[in-house]
Amino acid sequence: MTQTPADIARGVLHTEAAALTRLGDELPRDFEAVVTCLLQIPGRVIVSGMGKSGHVAGKMAATLASTGTPAQTVHPGEASHGDLGMITPADAVILISNSGETRELADIIAHCRRFAIPLIAVTRNPGSTLAAQADYVLTLPDAPEACAIGMAPTTSTTMTMALGDALAVALMQHRGFDRENFLTFHPGGTLGAQLLRVRAVMHRGDALPTVSPETGMGETLLVMSAKSFGVAAVVEEGRLTGVITDGDLRRNLDGLMTRRAGDVATPHPHSISPDILLIEALGVMNAAKISALFVVEEDQLVGLVHIHDALRAGVA
Repeated sequence: MTQTPADIARGVLHTEAAALTRLGDELPRDFEAVVTCLLQIPGRVIVSGMGKSGHVAGKMAATLASTGTPAQTVHPGEASHGDLGMITPADAVILISNSGETRELADIIAHCRRFAIPLIAVTRNPGSTLAAQADYVLTLPDAPEACAIGMAPTTSTTMTMALGDALAVALMQHRGFDRENFLTFHPGGTLGAQLLRVRAVMHRGDALPTVSPETGMGETLLVMSAKSFGVAAVVEEGRLTGVITDGDLRRNLDGLMTRRAGDVATPHPHSISPDILLIEALGVMNAAKISALFVVEEDQLVGLVHIHDALRAGVA
């Protein structure tokens, strides 16, 4: 019976999923030794492979670099024409070859042996030339490729990428690589925005709309208008004691201009720490149905964050 595209897709995914489960159950014996090696080198992790393995090498190097392990790729063909100079004795090299017999890797292997550069093989063939020359061998299970002819790199490349992810995560956790470090390497896009701290975007100093409890409402309205946040902070000795919003103005229209800021302000306003994530501050604003939050540190008013700041940062 002819298989439908959906049947074929399920077969591919089940085949690759089974291989990943097997890889987890049969984690390469040298895995922990490789992590120890990569934690100790003073240079970079150089990742290389030919063909589809080269594309996997690019992904592996990018994941390592973005999670705290300096890494780059070197194309084996270019390595033979001068790019071997990118590989130094301070580095370690990961070579990817499913068969372990990719001839284009020969010059990189020889370079590593000549300069005693740690060499890590990722291969399905533990008896291969590459495995024999390597200091560490990360052997992939001999799982079938997911294509109908059993030759197209499918299961093997999936396992290699997953193994690269496992290395990157193990290294980042042993390095103590945290969300702050991650933001350093991911300043752009939604991911970077979601890791921004309030401190990075908050308004401070003269930009803050602050008044004292004794300030008349006429002057308070001028401050609110000049600062353009639609709120004013009532401050005593640097402490936030209340907040005046448009809603407070509407609720106190009767005789408003004869009152003082302290009489109109809502006491015990919402406030946040400058060290919480901007996306968390947005959550507080959404829950409280407000558009601005004052930022307090050690009982002192230090800033203000507005919902427009979250919009500009790409969070909202």
